[in-house]
Parts: sequence; structure tokens; C-alpha cells
Amino acid sequence: MKKNQYPIHIIQSLPKLMRLGVSLAVSFSAITGYIVATSGIDFKIINVFIGVFLLSGGASALNQLQEYKTDALMNRTKNRPIPAKIISISTGIIITCVLCLAGFLILLVKVGSIPSILGLLNILWYNGFYTYLKKKTVFAVVPGSLTGVTPLLIGWSAAGKYLLAPEIIFISFFIYMWQIPHFWLLLIKNGEDYKKAGLGTFHRIFSEDQVKRILFAWIISTSLTSLLLAYFGFIQSQVLFTLLIIMNGIISIIFYRILFNSEEFIQFKKAFITINIFMFMVMSFLIMDSLVY
Repeated sequence: MKKNQYPIHIIQSLPKLMRLGVSLAVSFSAITGYIVATSGIDFKIINVFIGVFLLSGGASALNQLQEYKTDALMNRTKNRPIPAKIISISTGIIITCVLCLAGFLILLVKVGSIPSILGLLNILWYNGFYTYLKKKTVFAVVPGSLTGVTPLLIGWSAAGKYLLAPEIIFISFFIYMWQIPHFWLLLIKNGEDYKKAGLGTFHRIFSEDQVKRILFAWIISTSLTSLLLAYFGFIQSQVLFTLLIIMNGIISIIFYRILFNSEEFIQFKKAFITINIFMFMVMSFLIMDSLVY
């Protein structure tokens, strides 16, 4: 056995293979859907969290198996376990199968058939359609963002709620809107890497000013979408509604300054942190409001 294939090295590499931060964020979205649906917290939420976490980690591992050759060409991804040869292809396949099967069975046995089916469909969409499409166009994220909506639906359906209920449709629309600038910021930051890997970049299609205007328009649209949650009664607390309005003003000012008053093309770190904090706060408001009202 090669040194870098010892079990300890494989275990140490699991967070990268599963993309721990992303998997935790996806699981947070799922439990948000569950709490909003039930207006409470019970033991079932643990199974929702674990099932979605394992499925998300499995999907990330599968994605790295699919793209290890491309990952090896980019600075951002060349140190991932498979292109760095810390984890072999065969070991990666085993880990992927174990994670996906465990996540699916937990959802099926402990949560319900609809959540488990949604989990499998999300893997098919992400690892099948989206992974293929992003090699063809920078706009792959537009249909690809549906993968970020599904965990919310898993949590909602785990509570036995109707998937087309207005509440979850509006919340899902907000998550969908947020994901697009979230992914576009990554695409812009790693433009040179994407070029080296032969992937599409914004600058092959748009000028710098056009990129800034498109991104700002989508940020504002995402911001306004969050206000619809309060307008239609999904956030009833006056305190939370006031905070939401303030946050919308702040995010608009921050992104205007980042995009149009900065010498750098885009201050990526500040922009990326800002849009993610905004999403987390809106979801937290939904949780707090659901537990109180």
C-alpha cells in the first residue's frame, strides 16, 4: 500500500472529498425547510440532517471522480484528494457509494420515501445534467441552481407537507436567486483557472462592465426576493422584518461599492462573504419566525 493510501490519510482527506462546508450548508437548508414546515424541532430533524449531509457528501465525491482530470489543471482544485492522488479512483468510488447509499437509506427508512427520492433526483441533476452542462456554458448555473433548492424541499416534504405549497415555492425561489450570484462570483474569481481547464468564462462573452451590471442586477433581484417573504407573511415578526429591510439596504450599498467604486475588478472575498452571510441571515430569520409564530 502506498503511503498516501493509508487509512489515516484517506480519513484526513474526507472533509475535502465531501466538501464539508458545502455539505453542512446544504444540510442547514434542509433543516430550515423542516423547521418552517413544522414550526418546531424534534428528533426527526436529526435524520433529515444526517441523510442530506451524507447524500451531499456523496454527490461531491462523485463530482470529484467525474472531474479529477479537470481539477488537476486548476490551482483551486489540484490539491483535492483524487487529483492529488491521496485517494485512488477505486477508493473514491467506494466512498461515494457508501455515502450515497447511507444517505438514501436514512432518508428512506427514517424520514420518508419522497425525501429519499428527491435526494436521488438531486444527485442525477447535479452529477448528470449540471456537471455536463457547465463544461459547455457559463450559464449552466441557471438550471444547475435547482440542486440548491432540493434540500429545502427534502426538509419540507419530511414534515409531510405538499411540495407545491406557496410557502416553500417562495422560499425556494429566494434560494434559487441567491445561488446564481454565489456561483458566478466563484466563476469570475477563478476565471484564469477555468481558462486553463478549457471551461467557459464570462470574459469570453461579456466585457468587464457588462459582467458588473449583470451581477449587480442579480444581487438586487435576490435582495428584493427576500422582501417578498415578509410581504406574503412568511416573516411575521416586525423586528425581523425591520432587520431584513436594513440588510437589503446594506447589501445593495456594499455591492455597489464593490462593483463600481473599486479599483479591483471585483473584491471577491468581501463580495462572496457578503452574499453568503445575507442568505444565512434570511434563512435564520425564517427559522426564528417559524419557532415563535
